[in-house]
Amino acid sequence: MQVLCEGGPEAIAVLERYGVVFDRAPGGQRALGREGAHSTSRILHAGGDGTGAAIAAALIARLRERARAGLLHVREESAVADLLVSAGAAGRRAHGVRLLDGTEMHADAVVLATGGAGQVFARTTNPDVCTGDGVALALRAGAAVEDLEFVQFHPTVLDQDAVCSSPAPAAGGGPFLISEAVRGEGAVLIDADGRRFMPGVHPDAELAPRDVVARAIDARARLTGHPVHLDATGLGRDFLRRRFPGIDAGLRARGVDWAVDPVPVTPAAHYLMGGIVTDLSGRTSLPGLYTAGETARTGVHGANRLASNSLLEGVVFGKASAEAIMAGLAAAPAAALSGTPVSASWTDAPLPSQRRAAARDGAQPVAGSGAAPAFPASGATASVPAFSRERLQALMWEHCGLVRTTEGLDAAAAVLAAWASGPTPNGSSAPLSREQAEDRNLLAVAQAMVAAARRRTESIGAHHLAGDALPSPVPRPGARSAMHTTTSGSRTAVAGKESR
Repeated sequence: MQVLCEGGPEAIAVLERYGVVFDRAPGGQRALGREGAHSTSRILHAGGDGTGAAIAAALIARLRERARAGLLHVREESAVADLLVSAGAAGRRAHGVRLLDGTEMHADAVVLATGGAGQVFARTTNPDVCTGDGVALALRAGAAVEDLEFVQFHPTVLDQDAVCSSPAPAAGGGPFLISEAVRGEGAVLIDADGRRFMPGVHPDAELAPRDVVARAIDARARLTGHPVHLDATGLGRDFLRRRFPGIDAGLRARGVDWAVDPVPVTPAAHYLMGGIVTDLSGRTSLPGLYTAGETARTGVHGANRLASNSLLEGVVFGKASAEAIMAGLAAAPAAALSGTPVSASWTDAPLPSQRRAAARDGAQPVAGSGAAPAFPASGATASVPAFSRERLQALMWEHCGLVRTTEGLDAAAAVLAAWASGPTPNGSSAPLSREQAEDRNLLAVAQAMVAAARRRTESIGAHHLAGDALPSPVPRPGARSAMHTTTSGSRTAVAGKESR
């Protein structure tokens, strides 16, 4: 946190030099907003509700400028199959990547910045490409990964089913996130009877930590049988359009006039707090491999990320990674790497096309039909349905989602293990399709996530076990909640060190 806070002002200044225009208050100073679990207004925004897009656009423009100057080469629409790892006298070292088409790209340093793993779950704010690729690559290469059980669920995503059943059908597809900043400006959550319920759940009401709000929304919807709504009608149409232009346009495109009607909302998987373990300069446990952004586990977010901290983290620690790489290259000029390249071993995941073919041939019974199949209620795997991405996502949502149980996690582990024990393409020269590679990565990350959650025996942060009250801010001495769950290769252990 010290590195983040001390590096934050410089990172903001760099972004402004690159062209990011942060919103200003009437007096000309940067406008500051408040979001969940923050004690004061400290959040910068750009374009009202387009901060991420503004930062990405500025960085991409800078990248293309450098590429046009011949300072770097950009290869787009390429997918990595595995890391290249050398085993030499000095030990193992990452020295490049192998693409799905078999092309090998060698480098003195590899940086993984592949984003999160929201596609592990049936409901997520993440785009389709967030399939945990970086974490899976690190797992297969033997780099340490920590705290995958800590997944943040955003409380307020448009409940598309509720919108579609209304007279005004939704015009847009995919998840649509309604920023926490809307609640920061005064919007409230109401149940089917129009009553606020968050004041009775947490002292900070709608601005409680995201895990608290998300679980409360889910519980109220289950209790009443009706969706919870976000009521921003008191803020006024002009304010909503000016402060949240992207959300306003998106809702109107989906047939929702939020200046008049409360918006049905539901939680969805949003951010992975765990990831590949790094030091303060982005180095991982595998020499030559660096990581930044949501793929990394820097320790900044602990068990329950504060809203909007991730954009700043990505800039601050991404810059630190680049500086560490450049310093290393300057101290040790490029030289031929010694040792024999080691082909990254295939994880125990199945090749989806083979599993689907087996199901078609009747080799494996299929339970259920569609996105919500029936799963074993215990460790028995005799009735495990054939693998599909949709079934994996439904399984993880049911058993490793907002509220978890020991029995549910055991059931999920059994199903994932059954899928992972299927045929693998070891020895095959046929390249994987992108879908197959992503499915392989999703299964690897799901297994590691469930293993970490099973070893976490107390509720803390985003990891919540059914029946527990709100986690104590101070864990019991010696409790596992003060530890990290570390995964390296196929092993998961609880590491005896303090949480940060």
